[in-house]
Order: sequence, then structure tokens, then C-alpha cells
Amino acid sequence: MKRPAIAVTGLGMITPVGHTTDTTWDGVRAGVSPARTVPELRGCAVDFACTVSGIDLDEAVGGRSAFRMGRYVKFALLAAREAVADAGLDPAHWDGARVAVVVGTSSGGSAGLTEQAVALERRGPEATSPSGILLTIPNMPAAEIAIAMKATGPSLAPCTACSSGVTALSVARDMLTLGRCDIAIAGATESIVFPVAMTGFARSGAAAPRDGDPARLCRPFAADRTGIVMGEGAAIMVLERAEEARARGASPRALIAGAGATTDAHHPTSPHPAGEVARAAVDAALRDAGWRAEDVDHVNAHGTSTPQGDATEAALIGRAYPHRPPVTAPKGVLGHCMGAAGAIEAGLTILTLQHGVIPPIANLDAPEPGFAIDCVTKTPRRVPVRRAVSHSFGFGGQNAVIALQAPQV
Repeated sequence: MKRPAIAVTGLGMITPVGHTTDTTWDGVRAGVSPARTVPELRGCAVDFACTVSGIDLDEAVGGRSAFRMGRYVKFALLAAREAVADAGLDPAHWDGARVAVVVGTSSGGSAGLTEQAVALERRGPEATSPSGILLTIPNMPAAEIAIAMKATGPSLAPCTACSSGVTALSVARDMLTLGRCDIAIAGATESIVFPVAMTGFARSGAAAPRDGDPARLCRPFAADRTGIVMGEGAAIMVLERAEEARARGASPRALIAGAGATTDAHHPTSPHPAGEVARAAVDAALRDAGWRAEDVDHVNAHGTSTPQGDATEAALIGRAYPHRPPVTAPKGVLGHCMGAAGAIEAGLTILTLQHGVIPPIANLDAPEPGFAIDCVTKTPRRVPVRRAVSHSFGFGGQNAVIALQAPQV
């Protein structure tokens, strides 16, 4: 039986450089990081991050329900609203039983849990919030989106660390393929810029040490890269079977052509240095899409700016795509949005397919000598892109790759 094509018909984003898809796209193309000192991190070894600013989240969410939502939930709901509107859909007129919600996160409400623990320790039980549990559990983004959208189909909250966003999109695609739903609202969200988490990343050695301007510290694939800079945000997409989307008059932004996932089974935090298991995820995505390696016009890399991670990925890219397609790494601008990173980067890959523009890697003049990859630097590169892949690799050895193509291919 022929598998139906799955289309992305709506896209919503909120990131450190924009509160919408369009403003995020503008910010990423500009290639300048907004990383700055964060007052709430005063005294931490890492006191800087890329944060979502310039928006009153409670006001943007509106209504009386915002009090029960953690920051990560508000991000997801705002992005979902934009995605559904972008798809030209109205929840008042759909069959909610045929709408699924799949929203991943890595740390979920760990910030909320920490706040409640501090309140309990310092001031006792009466100081904690009656909504304390709702501020912490990782299924709340999917749940609140389902409530807001009257989506009574399956609701899931995948967690595969930094691969959670791509995992969510892959699961949603499978549900549509199997006929479990007709519309899927899928993506990921994260808000992890708080002292306990930032201290943990610093102690683990993964975070870039303070060394001058925070906006210059994340430099994927550079010879002098030193570690990650944290980010936050969300990206949510509306997925539908392409034939049905077109039948209702929708214009798909892109098609999900394939997906692949593997697990290194090597170390809790470090990628396998040979990169062969991550390479297997790339190969699985290409196989699923029915592509040859040389069909890939562009790679959106995981590119965290860590010494080992970037070296492993650069070697993987060189072997997997010997024709050297142009590579970008959005974390140079956005920081590492953790569980949301894969969904945000898949969204940016879709925008590259649409506009034929590959954003530059921030803070990179040239890749480390010996990296056989064609990094886009300095300014955006205008080039036709019909097929592209986006990599996501997470703690626990979680590898997820998604293959995306222009609708007309």
C-alpha cells in the first residue's frame, strides 16, 4: 500500500529572536546572537543565555488560565495558535476527535518544580502554588493546546532530550500515516534558563565558559568553540495528509519525506566519537524518503558549539554527504533551545526550502581546518533548495533526523 504524503500546512514559532515565525526567520537570517547576561542567573558560573524577551507572556496567552501554565507551556500555546492560523484552520469547525497533539520537551517544568521546592523549603506548604504540579509535568504543553483547540484525539509528550522536537514530528507523521488522526499539532517547547539547570550544565562541562561578550560565545564548527549557550522557545507545526490538505485548498509549506532515529548506547552525555550510529539515523531518514545522499541540497546541523559534538557531526556530514551540500547551524544565533531545538530547526529548514535562502552560522569565519563541510558564514546564501535534512542529537545518545522537501518536488 502506498504511504500518503504528509504535509506541513502551518508553522508557529517563538524564539530568542522573534515572537512569530516571520520575525524568527528575520533574526536567524541576520546571523546575530541575542545572548546576554540574565539577572536571574546572577552568581551562577554561567550567567548568560539567549532568552525570549519583549513580550508579556501572560497577556499574550490571555484569559484566566495563564496562572496555571509554566513558561514552557505558554511558549507552546502561542506557537500552536500561530501554526493553526497559518494552516487556515479554525478549531471551532473541525472534528476534534480526529485532531492529535504531539508536543515534546526535554526538561518540561523543571524550573517550576525548583521554584515550588524553594518556596516549600523557605516558607512552608502554604507558600506553594495550588497549581504547582501543573507547573512541572511535561505533558502540560500538549494538554493545554488540546484544551485550547478542543482536540480530543491522542495527546502525547515525547522526551528524547535535545531530539524531542524531531521525535514529536516523526511520531505525528506516523499517526497520520496510520490513520490515527486527520490533523496533528506537533512540535516542541523548552524553558530551562534558571539557576539550577544552568549550574548543572556548567558543572558538566557542556556550557561555554564566560569569556567576553555572551553574543560571541556560541560558534558552531569554529576551531575555538568552547561549549553551548542556552536558549529557549518553541516551534509547533500543523501536519496533514497532503492530498486532504490540498483538497481543502491549503498550500503546504513542505512535505515530511522521511525520518530516522537511533541510539548511540555509548555514554549518557558524550556522542559516540565514531558517529556511526548517528550516521545510521541519517541513512534511515534518506532510505525512508527514497533519496540518495546526493539528492540532499542542504543540511541543518545540530551544531552545538561543543568541541567533541561538533567534531563528531562534522565527520558524519563529510562521510554521509560527500557532495558537500551547504550547512548551517542555527544555535549560533538562538543558543541551544534543548528539547525545542529540533522542532525550531526543522521549521527553519522548511523556511529555507520555501525561500531558497540558507542562514549563516553566527560567529563563524571558517570551520575548523580538517572539517570537510561547506559552512554558510557571514551572510545568508541564496541557493535553490528542494530537499534538506535536519539533524538532532541529544543526551542519552538520542539521534533523530528528519528529511524535508519542497511540496512541488
